[in-house]
Amino acid sequence: MRSVSSIVVALALTVLLAACGAGSTDTPGGVDISTGSRHLNLIAYAVPKTGFDRVIPAFRATPEGGDIGFSQSYGASGDQSRKVARGLPADVVNFSVAPDVTRLVKAGLVDADWESQAPNNSVPFGSVVALVVREGNPKNIRDWADLLRPGITVVTPNPGSSGSAKWNLLAPYAAASDGGKNPQAGLDYVRQLVRDHVRVLPKSGREATTAFEQGQGDVLISYENEAIMLARHNAQARPDQRVSYVIPPQTFRIENPVAVVNTSDDRAAAWLFVNYLFTPPAQRLWAQAGFRPVDPAVITETAGAFPGQIDHLWTVDDLGGWKVIDKELFGADGAISTIYDEEAGQ
Repeated sequence: MRSVSSIVVALALTVLLAACGAGSTDTPGGVDISTGSRHLNLIAYAVPKTGFDRVIPAFRATPEGGDIGFSQSYGASGDQSRKVARGLPADVVNFSVAPDVTRLVKAGLVDADWESQAPNNSVPFGSVVALVVREGNPKNIRDWADLLRPGITVVTPNPGSSGSAKWNLLAPYAAASDGGKNPQAGLDYVRQLVRDHVRVLPKSGREATTAFEQGQGDVLISYENEAIMLARHNAQARPDQRVSYVIPPQTFRIENPVAVVNTSDDRAAAWLFVNYLFTPPAQRLWAQAGFRPVDPAVITETAGAFPGQIDHLWTVDDLGGWKVIDKELFGADGAISTIYDEEAGQ
């Protein structure tokens, strides 16, 4: 069982409460961040709002960012990507999974070499897949096999709309299939999970968290940072619904990419902001919000924020990369998509 670190404990309750909103131009402290002679539209998936609520004001406190205002939109990653592809004004996008950026490449809105344009393959922060449980872990959930025990109900979003759902399912798939070496074993696990244990289909990771907070399910599959946020939030605001979280011995590394949109009216400002995300001050803020930093020095500096033992951390590359994963597992005829079509909500 993992405890919330001292860094995360310092996260203000107002930041956590603000995470439930979308499209706000105010910081949790009520400071308007929309004003400036230059302006950026940030379109992102729902989960990192808590991080951007810290990082954007810090960026605006720098000489480079002082006169750049922001509008923000948060939602399910796939939905957000499709909206931008259909013409939603955007300067910077931050999605849960790389294929949601690839959609914009195909639409001519993002450069084909976007991954090489920023450090760390354009991934400024990440996380790992975690299992959120009720306080005290009354169902004794420790590993992926425990989710398949009779009577256990699981909350995880719909992979048709949510990038976080894909990460959530890749973790047990990789564990059960030994990194894709036995794909049928991985698919058998996912089918049993969806058929017998998933009862609701939230559209996004944020909606899944809300459903769990409202009492649905014994286990929430989620990002580690979301688990940290929920544990801290409920400890202060909802003590009758305290939660804990578990990092399974085998889990999956989550990488959430950022990209600049070609149709931006101020690409220079967009790149100033994107480059700032990788700086040590911003990386520390991501860690304070529960996200794993990517800067090597800050990783070492904040190691105490992410204690615990992970025996095997699977990655996208272990399963052949997103092009293979999206086609074989999550595409229109993908194996996991088919399972959801056949079993979800049964």
